[in-house]
Amino acid sequence: MGIFSLVIMGLLVGLIARALMPGNDAMGLFRTILLGVVGAFLGGFLGSLLGFGSFTGFNFRSLVLAVIGSMILLLIFREKK
Repeated sequence: MGIFSLVIMGLLVGLIARALMPGNDAMGLFRTILLGVVGAFLGGFLGSLLGFGSFTGFNFRSLVLAVIGSMILLLIFREKK
């Protein structure tokens, strides 16, 4: 995946995660992209541990794993406030 694809995927995943978990998160565009990218890595790691597969490019399973990872990060972020 190229850097441009990673940024677009991160933005898409971050926006979906924030839409599924609405709240008062003071995040700009850069933090939303970062949330999506780090969430994709976390979701891929957890998915491979649980036997669901890993983050392998842009497909539906990878998108779901990335969104779940991003939602976990949002929960952690909200608990630390």
